[in-house]
Parts: sequence; C-alpha cells; structure tokens
Amino acid sequence: MTQLQFRRNRRLRNSSTIRSMVRETILRKEDFIYPMFVIEGENVKNEIRSMPGIHQLSLDRLMEEVEEVVSLGIPAVILFGIPAEKDAKGTGAFDDEGIVQRATRLIKEKHPELVVIADTCLCEYTDHGHCGVVHDADVLNDPSLDLLAKTAVSQAKAGADIIAPSNMMDGFVVAIRQALDEAGFENIPIMSYAVKYASAYYGPFRDAAESAPQFGDRKTYQMDPANRMEALREAESDVIEGADFLIVKPALSYLDIMRDVKNNVLLPVVAYNVSGEYSMVKAAAQNGWINEQEIVLETLTSMKRAGADLIMTYHAKDAARWLEGK
Repeated sequence: MTQLQFRRNRRLRNSSTIRSMVRETILRKEDFIYPMFVIEGENVKNEIRSMPGIHQLSLDRLMEEVEEVVSLGIPAVILFGIPAEKDAKGTGAFDDEGIVQRATRLIKEKHPELVVIADTCLCEYTDHGHCGVVHDADVLNDPSLDLLAKTAVSQAKAGADIIAPSNMMDGFVVAIRQALDEAGFENIPIMSYAVKYASAYYGPFRDAAESAPQFGDRKTYQMDPANRMEALREAESDVIEGADFLIVKPALSYLDIMRDVKNNVLLPVVAYNVSGEYSMVKAAAQNGWINEQEIVLETLTSMKRAGADLIMTYHAKDAARWLEGK
C-alpha cells in the first residue's frame, strides 16, 4: 500500500464547514421567481388538483399570497391570468382592465419593490387554447405578433417591470421590443421564453391556467424535444432581436440545453422548473417515497449548476424557507 500514488480528494469533504467553503454552486432565495395564477371572481382560492399547494387566486385573495412571498424575501413573481371570457383573438390579454393588468396595478401599489413579470401569451385567453391567431386550424405567425405586441404594451402600462413573451412565434421579441419602445417603455426588459420545448411536462399547468389546446397540439411552434442545435438558433435570434433574459423551458430534462445556452450567450439565463416537474416531486413526497426538502434543493441546485442565473419555480416559497433553516 505504501507504493500507491493517488489524489486525496476527500480532504475537501472532511467537515460541513470545509464543504461549505469550497462549494461551487450557491442556491439563494434571491434566485427565485414565483409563478402565480390570477382568476376573475371574488373570494376564490382554488387549489389546483394536479399541483398541490398552488392556487388560482381572485384579486381579493391575491395579496395574502403576495405578502407571504415578500416576507420570505423572494424578489419576483410572474403572473398568469385566467379571464372570465375567452374569444378567438384572446382579447382579454390586451385589455387594459384585464385580469393580469389589474393584478399588476394592485401588487405594485402595495409592494412597489416586488418585481412583477407579466407572462405575455394568448393561450389562456383564446377559446381555442392556442398561442396565436388561428385560421383553418393553422396558427398564424405574423398576425399573432400584432396581438402580442398590444398585450405587452398593455401590461407595461399597468406597471409590469418585465415582459415575458412565451408564445414561440418567430419574431415575437423584435415585435414586442419595437412596440414597447414606441409606447415609451424602452426601459422595460424582455424576458423571452427563447428555448421552449413542446413538452409533456406542461400538463398540470394547463389545469392551472385552463389553457389546453382545443384541437391539435403546439408542436408547430414549440420545439422538438430531440433537438439541441435548434435551441442555440432560437437563443441567437432572440439576442439579436433585443431580449434581455433568455428562458429555457422545461428545466430538469433540459439541463444540457441550459448549459449550451449559458456557454453561448452573455445574457442572464432563466430556468423554468415547470408544473410537471413540481407535481412529480409533490406526489412522491405525499406518498413518503422521497425527502421533499432534499430533493427540491438538490434539483434547484442542479439548475443553477447547469447555468441558470434565475429559477422560476412553484417550490419557491418552500425552498426559501428551507434555505433560511425554517
């Protein structure tokens, strides 16, 4: 044994203090963005069946959750709206008195320091459930851009700090950037869903946002899960068009893509830890099969390690508590 030559890598694991000192990836509550679902009505707090612990909230119940988010030190929320009525063009998305617009004004009035991100899409507002204008069962790209630009301007007028277009229409970033600039919102950043795959992991979200397509699927505009280089083309397009952040969605099954994007762009990268990823953890935890706290913190850390600067996650409130030792 005295003749063996090898490295003693375990020396840096000898104690929790040493491990902490040399830790390469640090997860913080300041990394989190908490998604919230706002719905028309009064005294509504509907727990989403497939997403335990997550609720649809009416405006009169919204601030209860916002106060909790603020008290935990989570810096930002992203708002998804469920309107009372839907139509073919998703008119409620760009109505200045729409549900997200009113929620934004309410939050910014009470907590101006909380960053409000507005999800900019049409699927929650259209009666067909697609993310753009539909003609003969085809989702039309260019006519959809006009409506998305109107939605972004309306959300910015309501006080949104960041616009987050999620529709995956070609040219959506430049169309929104131009509209925002022309409306005097040149300082409002765009957090683009630049790399968004046509994923089965979105199922529970469609329960939450009531946005399932009424026909077909979204594979003609969201990305093929088998493709890697396409993600870099999509990211490059959005950088050129004026995006300020790039989202990779989903996160957990696309950590390789996240690292590719981080290695190839200079913008902040955002991981979206999506509904299916959340729900699987919750289901396993409720059955006693896993340690929820350890699994969640390890999962979120893997996203940061893969290159995420920020993480959208339904686990944000619990994770913030766990990181504070609560």
